[in-house]
Amino acid sequence: MIKTFVVDNDRLRLTEDLAADGDRVVWADLFNPTKEEEARVEGWLGIAIPTREEMEEIEISSRLYIEDGGYFMTAVLPAQTEADDPLMSPVTFALAGKRLITIRYHEPKAFKTFPLRAEKVATGCTSGDTILIGLLEAIVDRLADILERAGREVEVISRDIFEARSTKASKRNRDFQELLKGIGRKEDIASSVRDSLISLQRLAGFLAHVAAQTKMSKDVRARIKTLSRDVLSLADHATFLSQKISFLLDATLGMISIEQNAIIKIFSVAAVIFLPPTLVASIYGMNFDIIPELKWELGYPFAIGLMVVSAILPFWYFRRRGWL
Repeated sequence: MIKTFVVDNDRLRLTEDLAADGDRVVWADLFNPTKEEEARVEGWLGIAIPTREEMEEIEISSRLYIEDGGYFMTAVLPAQTEADDPLMSPVTFALAGKRLITIRYHEPKAFKTFPLRAEKVATGCTSGDTILIGLLEAIVDRLADILERAGREVEVISRDIFEARSTKASKRNRDFQELLKGIGRKEDIASSVRDSLISLQRLAGFLAHVAAQTKMSKDVRARIKTLSRDVLSLADHATFLSQKISFLLDATLGMISIEQNAIIKIFSVAAVIFLPPTLVASIYGMNFDIIPELKWELGYPFAIGLMVVSAILPFWYFRRRGWL
């Protein structure tokens, strides 16, 4: 599918007829393009559109390059970020003269919100370079929103992990498995956003070189510098968030280990407490003909009392030493 936009009163307007409005089109958005649509755009612009396989290559030379007079920049962007399973896929931005071409195979939210805003408000997006800057700013704003939401959810997980539990029942009801799943989902989001920001950081550096080479306006170059600073600050925040998530993961695993050790401690203490009574019972259970207490009338209560005392004494000793 191809969406084309023209400038109408300093605003973007969607047009469906590429053949009729080809000279006025400033932005062509290719979403899941077919071979025929790619060939149509290539014939219109005179440049080669990268394939999906070429967009997914990770080498810098395959993501940032100049070819046939066009400047091609590819960044990895997330989509479906409302859920905890974001879809990561590359998006290519190509500047050909005064036109911007975007090629994508998923739908980041910025590609929905930016055109709607540019159609309603005069944003100054009248050429390919200004549209690219505006679109990148919308993408960065969206990534910031994702990080903010992830940060709030991580704080909730942190409070749930370190919250003081007043009763033993509340401690037992803490579901560490769900906590680990939540931590894993937040780490997936944070790492995805960090990867996206790294690709955008490289894209912004290349775009600054393109702006100097093509002598873009001072306002555009200033916005590129601001964009680079924003991306860098968000990348630092994403790194901090990932470190905090790693800390929460270590803390959760530590608490699981503490609870397991407490359970093992209970069984160990029970075994030690019942060991002396077992020894007494074993002695009086021997099959010897001569046992002094065998014919004694108080032999049975004496043996029972001895077993009780031998169980209480270790328990009292452990409590006094603070082991229980």
